[in-house]
Amino acid sequence: MDNSNMSSGNGMVCRCPHHKMVPLLVVLFGLAFLLEALGTLSASFVNIAWPVLVILAGGMKLMKGMCKCCAN
Repeated sequence: MDNSNMSSGNGMVCRCPHHKMVPLLVVLFGLAFLLEALGTLSASFVNIAWPVLVILAGGMKLMKGMCKCCAN
């Protein structure tokens, strides 16, 4: 395995930015519902935002394997 994208420490951790996208989208998904429940965001905005976030997360999963660390 090519370790150029990996950092050592407590274990092998990939530093490729696309590996952080799905967790970020999950946080945004939860945040959208939280802010809607608190009355900060309108329900119509959340009804549009959450499917977009799910589509983006799915797209990122489909593109998984495009970097050297994923290919191995």
